[in-house]
Amino acid sequence: MEKSKDKVKEPFSAYGSYSYADYLSWQLDEMVELIRGKVFRQAAAAPRRIHQELTVALVTRIHGFLKGGSCKVYTAPFDVRLPISSKDLDKIDTVVQPDLCVVCDPEKLDELGCVGAPDLIIEILSPGNNKKELQLKYEVYEASGVKEYWIIHPDERTLLIYTLEAGKYRPSRLYTMGDCINSQALAGFELDLDEVFEEL
Repeated sequence: MEKSKDKVKEPFSAYGSYSYADYLSWQLDEMVELIRGKVFRQAAAAPRRIHQELTVALVTRIHGFLKGGSCKVYTAPFDVRLPISSKDLDKIDTVVQPDLCVVCDPEKLDELGCVGAPDLIIEILSPGNNKKELQLKYEVYEASGVKEYWIIHPDERTLLIYTLEAGKYRPSRLYTMGDCINSQALAGFELDLDEVFEEL
């Protein structure tokens, strides 16, 4: 027990490598994510209003579409553990909190969140986190088998979709106002970007 208490007091090291077991021992007021064992602090400030409005617009539409089915939509904070070969807490080195995710396999859900790849992950870019979303998370989502990954740029009113094909992501064209998109991960789901972005 003392060992866990000492770990909480220990500052994060840029050179340290941590596991989900470490993550669970921390008592923090801020959100952090682990990507391949490295700690990434979330922005200290609350998300911008435009980020919150987009989240609400998306979760409302997706929840309505999924209602009555086996798929469930979740918003951050919600731990998604992405193990490569083991569910052992000491061996899981990636835990992320996507803005939104959809999980269709109930076997992947437990009281701590999701263990394994969600079917769909949506990230809404915020100032200062673009490198993490566009590079680091892209790599772990692809390697972990996330079927579809959406990146939304709220200021530019754009959406890019990465679809997993034979283990590699294939990018869509850049969608914007005037486009209506379809999801391959959620068959039958359509999203009118005019409706979403005009609400902002």
